Amino acid sequence: MSLAPSQQRKPAQLVARRPLGPRRSLRFSHLSDRTRLLILGLLALGALVGYLVLNSRGNWEFVLAFRTKTLIALVLVAISIATSSVVFQTITENRILTPQIMGFDSLYELIQTSLVFVLGSTAVHRLAGMPRFGIEVAVMLVLSLALFWWLFGARRRDVVLLVLVGIVFGTFFRSISTFLQRVIDPNESLIVTDRLFASFTAIDENLLPLAVVLIALSTGGLWLLRSRLDVIALGPALAVAVGLNYRVTVLSLLSLSAVQVAVATALVGPVLFFGLIASNLAYQLVKSPKHAVVLPAASLVAITLLIGAQSLLQHVLGLNTVLSVIIEFVGGLVFIGLLLKGPRK
Repeated sequence: MSLAPSQQRKPAQLVARRPLGPRRSLRFSHLSDRTRLLILGLLALGALVGYLVLNSRGNWEFVLAFRTKTLIALVLVAISIATSSVVFQTITENRILTPQIMGFDSLYELIQTSLVFVLGSTAVHRLAGMPRFGIEVAVMLVLSLALFWWLFGARRRDVVLLVLVGIVFGTFFRSISTFLQRVIDPNESLIVTDRLFASFTAIDENLLPLAVVLIALSTGGLWLLRSRLDVIALGPALAVAVGLNYRVTVLSLLSLSAVQVAVATALVGPVLFFGLIASNLAYQLVKSPKHAVVLPAASLVAITLLIGAQSLLQHVLGLNTVLSVIIEFVGGLVFIGLLLKGPRK
């Protein structure tokens, strides 16, 4: 008994379609968030190992000891900038804004210019190390915390006001810095200009113990508040409706983020767009909106990008260019692209 043509073709069609199932399941979009974090962790580990062993010659003990100190500083900067950017974007409900864009780089520029203007380049050179690091961190923390308490303290004000005030203060700080640089001696102005560019190679290793403690405590505090960040992401009205103390929680989150940004900026200098790149890549690479996934993803992306790029420039290209310039160029393009797409919540 012969089968109908449609019945004869059906088994052949099923056989032809069977291999398509496994191929589709291997796509990155079908992976779980745990698997994605594992892949990002392996990439970050590869960047770490590559920085330690790439182009290594001579005494391995000396090479590893020398590079490990720089590696610790790069990891601290990557984690602090990435996590603070994600937290700030959650609070402001905008994936374009970061603390650096809000004026921290201008404040750092004003601090460096004011120190040289008031004390002179010789005295500032004597302050190099822990004293200058402490001054920079303290000033940035005091001004940022004063701004946050004014906005969210006695009276509840809109987060949009935070954005506007941050932009205005950033412009104000930059204007004062430009004026002071024109007044001081041209030789001292060159010293100030050199301090305004982020340096990932000339990091004072004596600052690492204090930086490790501050960033570890602030990062741990943000991790403990990760579930409250998920509630804040719903919006102020819904967060208050479910019983969250919105004002206190936001103040705590912004204070911890301010510590991270202040320490990272004082350690290597201002990096304007790096947090924007790391956070938005993390949003694209993970599916879950939970901060228990987004925060480590952003940190791993930042570690991979920063250390991988520094390894390539330092050990392969011979430092023929500066990493901060590349970050600003790529980050500027990302920023323009996000502006053209419009703010995303």
